[in-house]
Amino acid sequence: MVMAALACRCPQCAKGRLYKGFLTLVDHCSHCHLALAKNDNGDGPAVFLIFILGFVMVPPAIIISMHVDWPLWVHGLIWGCLILGATVGLLRPAKSLTLAMQYKNRPDTFQL
Repeated sequence: MVMAALACRCPQCAKGRLYKGFLTLVDHCSHCHLALAKNDNGDGPAVFLIFILGFVMVPPAIIISMHVDWPLWVHGLIWGCLILGATVGLLRPAKSLTLAMQYKNRPDTFQL
């Protein structure tokens, strides 16, 4: 389940593509015909990433800012780019993982 989610594949068969754009789910899996677009998990993965990346990235930013004497705009540029890149890079796998977890753990709420 986790490997299929990280590869952005269907949670049922692990073969069909999950996305037709950057974050737009396909209507149905091309292999098993599972309805995917009906089960879009919305902003849940973005909220998870905000909390997780905030917890992971803010302490190093504070520690580094205490040890180097860069202007504030340099810190804002560096950490802003790092956090934005990590968020955008992890958003598809996070959305795939929450969809796969919903499929596995709450099959009664998963619309077929």
